[in-house]
Amino acid sequence: MEETIVNIQIFGTKKCNDTKKAERFFKERGIKYQFIDMKEKGMSKGEFNSVAQVNGGLQGMINWDGKDKDLLALIKYTADEDKLEKVMENPSVIKTPVVRNGKASTLGYQPDVWKNWS
Repeated sequence: MEETIVNIQIFGTKKCNDTKKAERFFKERGIKYQFIDMKEKGMSKGEFNSVAQVNGGLQGMINWDGKDKDLLALIKYTADEDKLEKVMENPSVIKTPVVRNGKASTLGYQPDVWKNWS
């Protein structure tokens, strides 16, 4: 009779519309979640790596259409072994929201995936 505990974390920014939509999605379903503001806290290396693993690696985590073209170019041409550090220093380049549920995670607004998390 015990319900599955869903442990949702939403990494995003207060200004990101997709992050707001993700929060609304879980709120409307009465699912508790933890919001982590990437401008204030960002992700730990462990969190980042676990999300990257299921979302196409480091390249898949980056929002290549982001506003800061100079920073994106810098990251693009940074040596592979230094890329992770550059991205961790600049969480604004990560696609948001990053929604985690244990080992499962998504990038961007993906309600069709979240519906199956229970």
